[in-house]
Amino acid sequence: MTTKHRIFTTPFASVYPLYVAKVEKKGRTKAELDAIICWLTGYQQKELEALMQERKDFETFFAEAPKLNPARTLVKGVVCGVRVEDIQEPTMREIRYLDKLVDELAKGKAMEKILRS
Repeated sequence: MTTKHRIFTTPFASVYPLYVAKVEKKGRTKAELDAIICWLTGYQQKELEALMQERKDFETFFAEAPKLNPARTLVKGVVCGVRVEDIQEPTMREIRYLDKLVDELAKGKAMEKILRS
């Protein structure tokens, strides 16, 4: 039996401020970050805020996502030394898609390109 990576049981709300700090440090906004999260998961802004209060873990956050964006599979590249597109475990792949999108935002990429539109 394999044990789950600890990120699966980490509350999304405890990592979210780190995402905010990362993008704001690079001159981007919380609103842009929220737009990316909503684009990826299908959550609406109010739902996202409620999830923060409920302190749902990453596994639940993605399992209950209203509609994972089909264009998320266009997200390619390396996060934490691993190619996103090569990750086999579905929940970990979703987490890394989010990480990659946050990285792109922090690096100054245009929102149209981040959102694959």
